[in-house]
Amino acid sequence: MNEFDVVIVGAGPVGLFLACEVALAGCAVLVLEREPEQLSPWRAEPLGMRGLNAASVEAFHRRGMLPSLLTASGAHDDPGASLDLDEPASPRFAGHFAGMMLDPAGIDVAALPFRLPSPAPDFLFISLDAIETVLRERAAKLGVQIRHGSAVSALAQDEDGVVVRAGAREYTADRVVGCDGGRSAVRRLAGFEFVGTEPQFTGYVALATIADPEKLGTGMITPTPMGAYLRMPTEGHIAMMDFDGGAFDRTRQPTREHLQAVLRRVSGTDVTLSEVHLASSFTDRAMQTTTYRRGRVLLAGDAAHIHSPLGGQGLNLGIGDAVNLGWKLAATVQGSAPDGLLDTYTRERHPIGAKVLDWSRAQVEVMRPDPHARAIRAVVGDLLATGAGATYGFERISGSWIRYDLGGEHPLIGRNAPDFHLTDGTRLSDLLQDGRGVALDFSTDQYLREAASGWESRIRYAAGAARNDLGCGAVLIRPDGTVAWAGDRDTDAFERAATRWFGSRA
Repeated sequence: MNEFDVVIVGAGPVGLFLACEVALAGCAVLVLEREPEQLSPWRAEPLGMRGLNAASVEAFHRRGMLPSLLTASGAHDDPGASLDLDEPASPRFAGHFAGMMLDPAGIDVAALPFRLPSPAPDFLFISLDAIETVLRERAAKLGVQIRHGSAVSALAQDEDGVVVRAGAREYTADRVVGCDGGRSAVRRLAGFEFVGTEPQFTGYVALATIADPEKLGTGMITPTPMGAYLRMPTEGHIAMMDFDGGAFDRTRQPTREHLQAVLRRVSGTDVTLSEVHLASSFTDRAMQTTTYRRGRVLLAGDAAHIHSPLGGQGLNLGIGDAVNLGWKLAATVQGSAPDGLLDTYTRERHPIGAKVLDWSRAQVEVMRPDPHARAIRAVVGDLLATGAGATYGFERISGSWIRYDLGGEHPLIGRNAPDFHLTDGTRLSDLLQDGRGVALDFSTDQYLREAASGWESRIRYAAGAARNDLGCGAVLIRPDGTVAWAGDRDTDAFERAATRWFGSRA
């Protein structure tokens, strides 16, 4: 008998979120993290600041973590300010494409697919350390075990389970998931194929004392004839892109002299770095595994896909992986999953990852320091300044563009469910907190109640009129918030969808 149901390698936001999802279903979960348990400046403010998009913030909201997340981020806005609106408000922040800011006022909110007001903000700027604090607290409540200083060195699987070696210990589990980053040990040990494109630039991020910061100006990414640079809001926090084909050896620590030379060349100034406190390098190498599962071993987050940080999509892509995988993995381990459920993880998430990699590549291409790229950048900038362009850009950045191909004719099927608001005050996000699917019946005669019987342990039934039902008579929502079925008075179609995703009746 295996010691754990699931072992997750990597205690970053993706690994912790996944651990919470699997443990919520009652599984025994162990998280192994190679780093010691100590605060890293690369995860704290300012170097660890990241942007959570609408889809990611909604995922936290649906598990009851939004208040903690807002507190941890230092947000002071009232997330309930728009709850009485019949229609959602325009986003306050729309993001950017290759440093070209999108105007929130130009977004056509009515054109966004199936958007309803939600307490979850469209964007949240927060540190990795703050996110992990929220997730660690939840993991502890759910009984997740986390062991730091446990670097994985070996892995073997057979028909009975997986054996993972970390340090002097061996752990056995029904399934193992690598959430251990771009240099994933799990990916290497399990033999996943990692393919993609090689880098065009070396990027640098540093916290430094700048003797003459006025020479760099301010603002978002500043393209130059030699590359691009960025001054962050925090004094001395800078980043730059040197289009050298990724030539800098990342095993070396960038020195003050090297960083100053690159910054001077890229910015076209004689700016001086008096002192460098912290520095690191990265590239725009864009790679993805050909599958997210090999037998009993799975990958999520950067272990499955890497790309440049342009646009801030990496963390959000990884959280989307965890949300999609968690309930499927738990059902598989517990033996309640319908045939092939775990295979849908790769089928649904791999195309999303591929499109995000292309979104990153496109930003790199328009930032290349050559006349052709500058010409393309000018055209793209004009398009993004239009209402249609701003709306398209916001859809991509917010995650609202994502739709899984689940079949079915209703346009809501496969999309992230809107936060339906029942007239009794209940919201869909309230109903999803226990990790079950939800059958929402908006009819006056509750015609779906009998059809939903027998799935009570996996599907929560709720009935009542909605403030805006988007023309649906009823909807079936998976535990990850994806609409599995939508329609009106077609109980046979509902039962087929419920069986497909939740197995046979109890």
